[in-house]
Order: sequence, then C-alpha cells, then structure tokens
Amino acid sequence: MTASDPIERHVLITGGAGFVGGNLAIALRDRHPEWKITAFDNLHRRGSELNLARLQAAGVEFVKGDVRELVDLERLPKIDALVECSAEPSALAGVDGQTSYAFQSNLVGAYHCLELARRDCAQMVFLSTSRVYPVAALASLGLDETPTRFEIAANQPIAGASPAGIAENFPLEGARTLYGTTKLAAELLITEYAEMFGLQTVINRCGVIAGPWQMGKVDQGVFTYWMLAHHFDLPLSYIGFDRSGRQVRDLLHIDDLIELVFDQLERPEHWDGATVNVGGGRDVSLSLLETTELCREITGNEIQIAQAQNDRPGDVAVYISDCTKLFRLTEWRPRTSAQVVLEEISRWIEANRDQVRSALIDK
Repeated sequence: MTASDPIERHVLITGGAGFVGGNLAIALRDRHPEWKITAFDNLHRRGSELNLARLQAAGVEFVKGDVRELVDLERLPKIDALVECSAEPSALAGVDGQTSYAFQSNLVGAYHCLELARRDCAQMVFLSTSRVYPVAALASLGLDETPTRFEIAANQPIAGASPAGIAENFPLEGARTLYGTTKLAAELLITEYAEMFGLQTVINRCGVIAGPWQMGKVDQGVFTYWMLAHHFDLPLSYIGFDRSGRQVRDLLHIDDLIELVFDQLERPEHWDGATVNVGGGRDVSLSLLETTELCREITGNEIQIAQAQNDRPGDVAVYISDCTKLFRLTEWRPRTSAQVVLEEISRWIEANRDQVRSALIDK
C-alpha cells in the first residue's frame, strides 16, 4: 500500500486529543483524506480540550471515551488500524501511592485496545516508551563528563549500551517506574495477541517527543515545560546529578514521529512484529543546561535556576535512543534539530499565549 492508494480505511487513535494523538490525527487526515480518522480520548489531561477545535477543523471525528472502559471501545464501528497513544505518561506516576490510574490506563487500557483490534482483525501501532529500560541498569552506566553534559562512555559492562545510546538488547531485569512497567507489560500482551490471533503489530519505544501543542509538565514534556517557564517566568530547578543540569535526553519532533507512523500504517506487512527504539539519538539531544541556554537565546528571557536538594525517583543521568535497529527497517531519519524543536515550541506559545496560560499556568 502507498500513500496514493484510494483505499478507505478507518483508523482509530486512542489518546486522540493528546499531544501525539491529536497531531497525528490531524496530519493523517491531511495525508489520507479518503480515510476515516477517529480520535478517542477521555480529556483527562489538562489542556487536551484545546485540541478539540483543531480536530473538528481538520475533519477528524472526536469520540469522548475511556480506554479503561471496554464498553466505550466496543461501541465504535469497525476499524482497520488502531494507534494506541493513550497513557498516563508521568515517570512519577504512583510515587504518591495513587497507582490505579496509571495501571488502568496503561495496561488495562492496552488490553482493551487489543480486544478491539482482535474483534476487527485490525493493525495495532503501539506508542511505548524508553522507560521500559530499568533505572538501576541505566544508572550504572559509565559516563564521561563535559562542561555542559554527561555522555555515555565508550566502554560499558552492560550489553546494549554505547555512546550511540541504548539499544533494544539492553537488559530488562529490574525496576523501571510504574509508567515503564505498565508499558512493558502492555508490550508483552501485544506480542501474545499477535501470536495467538494473528494481529499485525508494531511497538515504538519512544524517547522524549516534543513540539507545538504539547502540554508540558515538569515530570513529562520537559522541553516544553522549560520553554513555558522562560515565557511565563515559572520556577525551575536542576534536580540530582550534582545539580549542574548536565543530565541528557534525546528528543524527537512530533512531525518526525508522525512521518514514521505514516510509514507503519501504510506498510503494515513490512513492520509486522517490530519492536524498535524511536528517538532523536545523540545528534538530537540536549542537557538541561544546554536547554536553558537555548531557551534564553530564543526568548530573550533569563530566569534563575534553583538547585533542588532532593533527588527525583527513577531519574537517570543520560538516556539516548540507539535507533540502529529502526534504521535497518526504513529510510526514515529524524530531520529536526533540537534548536528548531525549541524554536517551534516558543512560536506556538506566543501564538496561543492566552490559551496556554489559561490551560497550563493559571489555576
């Protein structure tokens, strides 16, 4: 199948009013106007309501429903593909003892999505996370230090780790946050359903995704949150790792991720059974210190960064996606630099300043 095929398909996007789901639904509708695109969301996340007008304007059908309720999904008409973007994505989920929402949304919700896919023999594209890799193993990596960042050293005692990042053969034994655990458990369910029921599936272990329309928070969507802080003079802190802000993450522009998902939806046979890391890699990565400098440069605003005395549970000094396996399957590559990602976030904030302030800043 190619993008030009006039074949009607019904694609369901769960979490369809969220950052990834909403942008994907709108872009997919534009790319395939002959397809029916349904965005399904419970609007739990603050700010998701801002996407409803965008979805309507694009001709995307919105259905309010909850993946935690199988009956909500079963009411939907037959689908041909399901992109599972719904999740409680916070790495701090459950730390306060409130575990139910993350478990129900991420694992029970994935099970319900699989049941719907099984009902209709639909392809399932699953947005998983780099958080499936255990915290202790990542924390044990040898690091090199530069004035602005930590780097993964060349010689590592653990398979799957190199200066290029973390590969899929990195060991999975150990704790990984409730978020990571529920997403890994969902991956295992997907593998079983694919084997038992012949479903076509692909699993994307995403690093940090960023770009316009992300409702960034300190525990999820950190690059957007950093830019929001520079626009609205919000407090920021460097937490852990000598409080220097040298911890590093790779980042991927939402449009780059969408291009990959296009390929996966358009070539389900090619991608069937793949589990791949998806991220910006070493070339599109930033430390918090580097992010601060770029935010200052882009906005012209300088804010003081505190040094928090408490460490954050589940945090690691460096995570970079090694996408070697992914690159063997596709000519797709990340195209957007880290600076351009931040510049686009800044322009989005300025263009929607009142809406963003009302949804994310004002109480």
